[in-house]
Amino acid sequence: MSDTGTTPTKELTLYVAGQTPKSVAAIRNLEKICADHLDESYVIKVIDLKENPKLAREHNIVAIPTLVRQLPVPIQKIIGDLSDIDKVLVHLQLSGV
Repeated sequence: MSDTGTTPTKELTLYVAGQTPKSVAAIRNLEKICADHLDESYVIKVIDLKENPKLAREHNIVAIPTLVRQLPVPIQKIIGDLSDIDKVLVHLQLSGV
């Protein structure tokens, strides 16, 4: 996670459910994507829906793991363990942003 003291240009929220293999893989893959492809102006939030299941309905999460790019708008979502890095970068428009 990065905190440069400035407003992040990218805000990513990863929704998981406990420490399942897919959830752990998604967290690891997201950390690698950010380290390898993003500059320092991002923030990552990981929300465990096992701890707070009502957030799934409030945030319109229908499958897990789900990665949501909150900023920049418009909001983009991708479901899965994020192992296809190119697909994640293109779908969430993270490369070159």
